[in-house]
Amino acid sequence: MKNLHIPVEHTTLANGLRVVVSPDRSAPVVTVGVYYQIGFRLEPFGRSGFAHLFEHMMFQGSAHAGKMEHIRLINSSGGMLNGTTNYDITNYFESVPSNALARVLWLEADRMRALKVDDENLRNQRDVVKEEVRVNVMNQPYGGFPWLDLPPVAFRNWPNAHNFYGDFADLDAATLADVQHFFHTYYAPNNAVLLMVGDLDPADSFALAKRYFEDIPTHPLPPVADVSEPPQTEERRGAVPEKFGPLPAIAIGYTFPPRDNPDWYAAAILDRALHGGRVGRIYRRLVLEKEIAVETDGGADIIETNGPTQMVTRIFHTPEDHSDTLIAAFDEVIREIQEQGITEEELAPVKVKLRADFYSNLEGGMGAHMPRFGLMHYLACFTLFDGDPNRINTVLDGFQAVTAAQVQAVAKKYLVSKNRAVLVRQPVAKAAA
Repeated sequence: MKNLHIPVEHTTLANGLRVVVSPDRSAPVVTVGVYYQIGFRLEPFGRSGFAHLFEHMMFQGSAHAGKMEHIRLINSSGGMLNGTTNYDITNYFESVPSNALARVLWLEADRMRALKVDDENLRNQRDVVKEEVRVNVMNQPYGGFPWLDLPPVAFRNWPNAHNFYGDFADLDAATLADVQHFFHTYYAPNNAVLLMVGDLDPADSFALAKRYFEDIPTHPLPPVADVSEPPQTEERRGAVPEKFGPLPAIAIGYTFPPRDNPDWYAAAILDRALHGGRVGRIYRRLVLEKEIAVETDGGADIIETNGPTQMVTRIFHTPEDHSDTLIAAFDEVIREIQEQGITEEELAPVKVKLRADFYSNLEGGMGAHMPRFGLMHYLACFTLFDGDPNRINTVLDGFQAVTAAQVQAVAKKYLVSKNRAVLVRQPVAKAAA
């Protein structure tokens, strides 16, 4: 396999802001991102939901750009923008014609330096977030399943186990001073990386970054959040009601090795063997062969997380089958890969599909519908979590080197009951019956 040779240049400004550039002159477009190392699990105790609240607050205006002005200026440049909150990062990104690069950097620098955090913006965005929770979780069939439901069952350390959308009590209790403190604590240049990908000159881009960002003051950062988990000694189980959906559902999550562990690569291959769509072992066995599941899906976010991560399987089944029947059939699939391993004939296409998906993510939007968003996103993760954006060019080598014996060993080591959590989501009507 040929190695990737994606051009990557990076520097660190005097205030600690890391800047990463990857030129690509194939189209006159540039995608820009600012990634802050604050996400769901890094928000402090008593401040649940603050990471997500700030994703909304960051579009409410800054010192020199009024409310909604950021959005208007990007759209009028022929561009698009968005922001997301993840476990370990919150990111803001734009894709614009390359002649609008300076405008984007000025806007991002203005809100990093002087976001407009006032009572009015706090009140209305707090209400927006609460309504989003009601729409997306509380009043949605299988809302938050399993990404909100499973962590409180699986983990014991609050950063990993709390309600990531935020308890309404925490959001309601937030004062303006609390929110301003959160901004000045985490939205610091020394807690961020600026990325520019596309039709640009690296030297010019670094000069623009220095011009707009380097005079933003550095903030003292709090101690890094302790996201470690105490050793798990037995399987953990939980149940939640399903108010709207007609089908029972099950989520099974095994805690996977961290990104600096030698088992990380083999675990990713194991995940793909089990969850590779319709050809993955779990779907093939439970849906196509046994016909006891209506749908299965799952996987592990390994590149995009920097703490305890689970490989999660979702199973939807008919009310006629008991959840224990489905779990027993799932366990058969797991035992089979532990006892018999994986053949070279199965391993080779799994690696091909992983590589193809990686390439596809680099080119495409990964759901953001922006050119080269995936490349920018991976560069940010490798910079913030590994300190090395050039890992983009070598990470595939580790996956391709995994052997069948390593996959079997990882299955035996991590896919054990004392390393998993099981959540059953039962329709209310069936429970009442």
